[in-house]
Amino acid sequence: MLADHLAEQLHVPHIELDALYWGPKWTAADREVVRARVRTAVLASAWVIDGNYSFLRDLVWPRLQDVIWLDYPLPVILWRLVLRTWQRTVNKELLWGTNYERFWQQFFSADSLFFWALRSYRRHRSLYADLLARPENSTLLVFHFLSPGDTDTWLQK
Repeated sequence: MLADHLAEQLHVPHIELDALYWGPKWTAADREVVRARVRTAVLASAWVIDGNYSFLRDLVWPRLQDVIWLDYPLPVILWRLVLRTWQRTVNKELLWGTNYERFWQQFFSADSLFFWALRSYRRHRSLYADLLARPENSTLLVFHFLSPGDTDTWLQK
């Protein structure tokens, strides 16, 4: 995972927002509890964070220096999501406490990440472009990658 790799290379903590958000049996933690966890985590002098929950932006974005925007085409996102979900399901990979991805839920339920990706893809592309263009974010160094190959090339530098 990119965030793990960067945190390791930079010798800084990796903050995984999903780990701070999800409780046992895929129950979402109370928003104020998550906000307190994130507020504490971003007090460190340096870190790599992955995830971008809108209700946490006011805590995270003012402390950012760099943003890596993985702006891949929808078919790439969906294919990678299929591979990741399949691998996690088959390997029974433990996620965030006591949670496991379940094949049926991820591929066929209303809570499917695939349906979420399809519904939110265009909106998020537009939203992030708008957010990054705001004057308060003008000091951010933005790495905008349009393909996994672009990201890999950058990582090899």
